[in-house]
Amino acid sequence: MKTRRTFLKAGVGAFAGAAGFLSSPRFAYSQVMVPNFFAGLVPSPPLTKFVDPVPIPSVHQPVGMATATAPGGAQVQAPQYQVTMMEFSQKMHRDLPPTRLWGYNGVFPGPSFEVRQGQPISVIYQNNLPAQHLLGYAIDPTLHGSEPGIPAVRTVVHLHGGRVLPESDGYPEAWFTPGNTQVGPYYTTQVYEYPNEQAATALWYHDHALGITRLNVMSGLAGYYFIRSDQEDALNLPKGAYEIPLVIQDKRYNADGSIFYPPQGFTPDHPIWISDYFGDVAVVNGKIYPFLQVEPKKYRFRMLNASNTRVFNLHLSSGTPFIQIGADQGFLPAPVTMQSLLLGGAERADVIIDFSGLDGQNILVTNDANIPFTPPPFGTPPDGVNTGPNEVMQFQVRKTNNNPDTSQIPTKLPSTPIDPSAAVFTRDIVMNEKSNLFMIPKILLVENRMWAEPVGTIPKAGSVEIWRFINAVFFAHPMHIHLANFNVLDRQPFDPFGYAATGTINFTGPVIPAAPNEMGAPKDTVIVNDSSVTRVLVKFDLPTTVNPKPGQRFRYVHHCHILEHEDNEMMRPYDIIA
Repeated sequence: MKTRRTFLKAGVGAFAGAAGFLSSPRFAYSQVMVPNFFAGLVPSPPLTKFVDPVPIPSVHQPVGMATATAPGGAQVQAPQYQVTMMEFSQKMHRDLPPTRLWGYNGVFPGPSFEVRQGQPISVIYQNNLPAQHLLGYAIDPTLHGSEPGIPAVRTVVHLHGGRVLPESDGYPEAWFTPGNTQVGPYYTTQVYEYPNEQAATALWYHDHALGITRLNVMSGLAGYYFIRSDQEDALNLPKGAYEIPLVIQDKRYNADGSIFYPPQGFTPDHPIWISDYFGDVAVVNGKIYPFLQVEPKKYRFRMLNASNTRVFNLHLSSGTPFIQIGADQGFLPAPVTMQSLLLGGAERADVIIDFSGLDGQNILVTNDANIPFTPPPFGTPPDGVNTGPNEVMQFQVRKTNNNPDTSQIPTKLPSTPIDPSAAVFTRDIVMNEKSNLFMIPKILLVENRMWAEPVGTIPKAGSVEIWRFINAVFFAHPMHIHLANFNVLDRQPFDPFGYAATGTINFTGPVIPAAPNEMGAPKDTVIVNDSSVTRVLVKFDLPTTVNPKPGQRFRYVHHCHILEHEDNEMMRPYDIIA
C-alpha cells in the first residue's frame, strides 16, 4: 500500500525547480513539502555557531496587590502583575543586525512567572503594539477569525496548561486591540486570575488570537510560567543557577535580521496561508545556536518546544543520557533515563543532565527529527526529509569551583496518575483534512467540524473520559486540550485509506503502550502519530475557585498545536457542564 510518505521518499530528489514541482501532482503532498520548499527559497544567512551565550529569562515582579479568588473560593489579597505587549528590537546573533520583535514587557522570550502552589495572582494584560502587524503581509483574510474587517493587530494571552476559568483562559475570540479600542465577541476582561492550585510544573503563556496565532507567536509573544510547591522543594533537585529554562524554536531570518515568514501559500483557497512552517536555524531563549557554560555537576533543564510546527528529537553528542523527571503538567511517577528526548510542539520536559566527569568537553545538543514527522515504529528513517537544524546548542563543561554537588535524583516523584477505572465515556476525536484537486490541504479539521459549528463535545465536570484521537491526516499532530490533565494510554496504527472509504477503523498493527516517559505522566499535549489511534485518559477538573450551578457550562477549546493548523480550522470549542 502506498502512502504519502512513500511518495515523499520517492520524490525528494526531484525538487530541481518549480517547473518540475508544478508538473507532478505527487509532489503536492504539501502538508510539509510545498511550504517548506517555498521557505527554502530564502535561507537564513550563514551564521557561526556557538558564539553567543544562552540568555536566562528575567522574572516578572508584581506591581501591587489586588483582590483575587483563592482555591476553595475565598477572596484574598494577591500579587498583581502587569504584562505589556510591545514592539522592540533584540540581537538574535552576534553577526545579525537587531531583529524587530513583539514580546511581553519588551523581551523575547517574555519574563518568566514564578508563583507558589495555592497562592493566586492577578495579571493585567496591556496591548501596546503598533497599528501595523509585524508580519501583516502573511495575514490571510480567507481564514476563520481573519476575515475582512477584523483588526490585524489583536492579541489574547493563553496560559498553556493552566487550570483557570474560561474568562482567564485566553479564548481565541476574546482578543483585544491596542488600547482596547476593539474587542472580540468573547472578550470579558484584560485582568486575568490564575489560582495556581495545580501541582508544581512548568506552564507557558503565549498568544492565542483566532486566525493569527502562528504570526503572533512567531513574532515573539511567548514565555514560561513556573508553579512551585513544598513537595518540589523537598526533593533536593538542582536549583538556582543549576536550574535553567530552555525555550527552543526553529526560525528563518533575512540578512537584515528580520524574521522570514513565507508571504504566500500554494492553494487558491487560502492564497497566503501555509500549512506548516519550518525554520533552518535553532533559537534557544532568543539566541541562534547559543552555548551554555556549565560545571561538571547535575543541572535541571526545563525544556519547551515553542516552535510553530517542528518536532525536535534531541540527543547529546557525549552520549550522556537525559533523566526526565517531569512532563507538561508536573512530575512523572519516577525518573526515566533516555538517550533521546522527543518534544512535539508545546510539549515540555523537566530533565536532569549530569555533567560529572565531563570537564573540558564541548557537548552538542543535536536534533534528528525528520519531516513529515512520524516516530518509530510508525515511521522509520529515511522517512521524510531532514531539513535541519541538526544542531540546537552547545554545552561547554568547565570546572569553575570545588563546591560539592549536593543535589539528588530521587527514585520516586510526587505524581498521582489518573485511575483508568474512573473513565465513564470513550469519545472519538477524528482528525482529517479537506484538500483540493492537487491534494494540497485547504482545511484541517478536528471532530470533522469547522470552528464555528455548534459545540458537540460536552464532558461533565469532574469526570474522566478516554479520548481516542483518530488521525487520518498524513502527519503527526501535537494535540492540546485546554484546562484538562491527561495520561497517555497507548497508540495503534490503522489504515487511513480504508477509513476514508468506509468510516471503519481497520488496525494494521498491535497496540503500542505509551512511551516510558509518558506512562502515568501528567500531560496537556500529546503527539498523535499519523495513521494511528492515540488514546488518552482525561480528567476534566474545573478550578475550585468556582461553585458551579447544575447545568452551567464552561467554554474551552482543544486543538492541534501546529500553529498553522489551529489557524485554519483544526481547533474546536468544547463545554464542560456542571
